[in-house]
Amino acid sequence: MRDLAAQALLPVNATLGVALLVLLLAAATTAAVFRLSPDGSYGRAREIGVAGVRAAVQLGVVSLVIGWVIHHIVALFAFLLLMVAVAARTAGRRITANGSWWWAALPIAGPVVPVVTCLALAGLLPVRGIAMIPVTGILIGGALTATVLGGRRSLDELHSRKGEFEAGLALGLLERDARLEVIRPAASDALLPGLDQTRTVGLVTLPGAFVGMLLGGASPALAGAVQLFVLIALMAVQAIAVAVTVELVARGRLNRTGPE
Repeated sequence: MRDLAAQALLPVNATLGVALLVLLLAAATTAAVFRLSPDGSYGRAREIGVAGVRAAVQLGVVSLVIGWVIHHIVALFAFLLLMVAVAARTAGRRITANGSWWWAALPIAGPVVPVVTCLALAGLLPVRGIAMIPVTGILIGGALTATVLGGRRSLDELHSRKGEFEAGLALGLLERDARLEVIRPAASDALLPGLDQTRTVGLVTLPGAFVGMLLGGASPALAGAVQLFVLIALMAVQAIAVAVTVELVARGRLNRTGPE
């Protein structure tokens, strides 16, 4: 029954494969034609192509692995740890190319682990793969996005407004405080995607958790309650992630100095 409902939304057949290929080519071609890269090259176009292929392979493998993981508690936590590690690596390398990238693990794991733990202890999130993996994955993804945006904006501001940072030092501010004065306003923009998603939910988009529960046979009221829970938890995780990222940059832990 669930498979029939899912196929009614998006049938899995050859037509879907062709559509995915066309959309991926359209995205990569647009990025190439308009040179949508920081240096005006074709870099982003290549990244889009690689990302699309990786997504297809990874989702295929994960679809097979999850079927086994959800029935083994040790494998479940190992899989969740892998998700955090991959997110930390991805976020860190988006922010900086030097050895400080690993600090990105802190704003990702820092808010996600206690939030998921508290929800599990409160009985709101069953310790089962079928529940833990999607909810934790959404929260990790939100923390990843907030960390990347907050970290990149912070370090970009420090680079472009170096004079203001040095002026703060000249006025007697500590390095941490001088950096905070420069980076905090820009880094706060990392919260905007999550805020906009929450403010427009139900009016502009129907997020995945809501649609997934409806396809699974849940009532609209229950699906709405679960989606609200996810959105609020996501805002909490992202706010903490941005705050931790800003603090790491302010203290010089996450930086772009030294060997690249």
